[in-house]
Amino acid sequence: MAITDAVLWAFVAVLFVLGLALVASRWPVWAKGLLVAGVTALYFWSDAALEGVWGWPSRHALPERFVLLAAVFDEPAKGREGALYVWVNAIENGKPSEQPRAYRLPYSKDLHALLGESMKKVRQGVSQLGQAEPRRGPKGLSWLRPGSDEQVVKIRDLPAPQLPEK
Repeated sequence: MAITDAVLWAFVAVLFVLGLALVASRWPVWAKGLLVAGVTALYFWSDAALEGVWGWPSRHALPERFVLLAAVFDEPAKGREGALYVWVNAIENGKPSEQPRAYRLPYSKDLHALLGESMKKVRQGVSQLGQAEPRRGPKGLSWLRPGSDEQVVKIRDLPAPQLPEK
């Protein structure tokens, strides 16, 4: 059983106990309200905690600046849309972050070609520096769906470090 299935069934059990407590108990109304608020908070906390499980691609947007480490291409086929999975190390305050992160991007041929060329250079030992900017356009209700905002991704060779003279 996958971890998501186990968490789902555990949450269903908590909701069942909550339902019993609300219907069959003689607790005061304020205690029942506190119980409902607690279970609601538990839901949002567990959703955020599961997002942080290592190895799962993030639904959020790519960091503004990053070093490309790896990419996997899942091309679209009958009945399913494809995806591009990238493993990047975000650059924060001019330094790479301590831990890399996986991201799932919607499939596009242009981005597939860009990542493919970049991965060829990574295999040749040329580090790739990426920059992700939000695509300009109407926002609508896209804030309700994490990761739904498209980004413009640009990738270039990381400049060679300049060593001081001896």
